Amino acid sequence: MTQVFDADGTVVPVTVIEAGPCKVLALRTPERDGYAAVQVGFLDKPRRLASRAVRGQVAVLESKRGKRRAAAGVAAVPKADSEPQRYIREFRGTSEGIEVGHSLTVELFEGVERVDVCGTTKGRGTAGVMKRHGFKGQRATHGVKKVHRHQGGTSMNTSPARVFKGKRMAGRYGNERSTMRNLRLVRVDKEHNLLLVRGAVPGPNGTLVEVRQTNLIKKVAGPGAPTSKKKKAGGK
Repeated sequence: MTQVFDADGTVVPVTVIEAGPCKVLALRTPERDGYAAVQVGFLDKPRRLASRAVRGQVAVLESKRGKRRAAAGVAAVPKADSEPQRYIREFRGTSEGIEVGHSLTVELFEGVERVDVCGTTKGRGTAGVMKRHGFKGQRATHGVKKVHRHQGGTSMNTSPARVFKGKRMAGRYGNERSTMRNLRLVRVDKEHNLLLVRGAVPGPNGTLVEVRQTNLIKKVAGPGAPTSKKKKAGGK
């Protein structure tokens, strides 16, 4: 995280995200796959660390199965013809104007005002209820001995004689998938493929995140907004 200044001098806290270039590895179509999506990869992986199956995702490799499919007249799936990618993700949606092998850069976010950033939060191990859920703990007066940070009762008795599912208790804290919605896109740096997003995003420094245009639309008055109020019973 860092901070930048608006035109009027206002300080804006931002998170710098390296967003690309991302290589298009595959296109999912409803006719072949049942859904529409774009599969992209980020950061090249050394070939010595990539298995044959991984290298086959980005390049055409000679195989007996491929020869049999070609002899049967089955068209081969286009390949990106690039280096193996370290991170591969799919984004649902249409892929108009995108072909396998293209490189996607931050220019896709030109004109976008708000984005959603999805990632994995920091793992904090096993934590108690005060740290994990913000419980206030027990009293620090007479009758409470060395259990000030304990959870206390769980509100169960002879009936139902069990603890309901979802009860907030101590346990693993963090290391969960989280999405920060409707963050303002402050700046797009085309030269260095950087996005400056206002606020914080999930995960530690250097973690992998997914950035997409938000679908959270604020409702405003418009042509479809109601123009009259409902009348109460009795005609008044």
